[in-house]
Amino acid sequence: MTRAGEGRLNRIVSRDQLALVADDIGPMTAPVVILMHGGGQTRHSWSGAAQALARRGYRVVNVDLRGHGDSEWSKTGAYSLDDRVADVEAIVAQLEQPFALVGASLGGATSIHAVASAITPAAVVLVDIVPHPEPEGINRIVGFMRAHPNGFATLGEAVDAVAAYNPARPRPRDPKGLMRNLRQRDDGRFYWHWDPRVVSHRPEDFHETVQRSAVSLAQAGVPVLLVRGLKSDVVSDAGVAAFRELVPHLEVADVGGAGHMVAGDRNDAFNDAAIAFLERHMPLA
Repeated sequence: MTRAGEGRLNRIVSRDQLALVADDIGPMTAPVVILMHGGGQTRHSWSGAAQALARRGYRVVNVDLRGHGDSEWSKTGAYSLDDRVADVEAIVAQLEQPFALVGASLGGATSIHAVASAITPAAVVLVDIVPHPEPEGINRIVGFMRAHPNGFATLGEAVDAVAAYNPARPRPRDPKGLMRNLRQRDDGRFYWHWDPRVVSHRPEDFHETVQRSAVSLAQAGVPVLLVRGLKSDVVSDAGVAAFRELVPHLEVADVGGAGHMVAGDRNDAFNDAAIAFLERHMPLA
């Protein structure tokens, strides 16, 4: 058995033969937590949470979503929520034990749609995403991801772009850490790691799908925790209230000092909330 914290690289092939890359850590026979990052992120955004969950005794499958990070890009631009749920199905097909879905933003939307598509997790943790998000916050994310299609001449330019998007977060002391999110191509320029076609669709169409799917969370009776950053411009009090109307058993953990990227802003608070919830609804043997 691999001890908690020791990682294995897991390669998952989805139904359209797209290869997904995941870090697989913790005891192989333990209940599984599937981590799915947000749009424009990679599995490295979960590094602290993955280690904390594995130390607690869970098996963690921390995946790069299709079109992101080390996972393959779809040649046909297959980036709908149905395509992403097919990826979840491929991961779940490898498992024999109970599993929970933990998704931030895009990963959370995928988790909601997965339940509507007859995937049956023991629990769902949604990180700063609701069926009715604030348009301004969503448009800011999409705008950032659509910007700089020609890449950056230097690593410093990429750091400046991130700082402009999230001015409240301190600039990194070593900008080389940003290389996890960049790829240097033959022309010498630095490009974001995601396929630009990931954000080629209207956000409104995407969220209408999530709104329809959210009803299934109540019908299925799956325990649901929403962890939101109180500084988020994506999830508002009105968005939480509308979500609770759809899912009356919704639990909410508010994290002060955190924006949309809760796990990155306040990883300790996120870990505490998520682990406490999972221990109640998907306990370790």
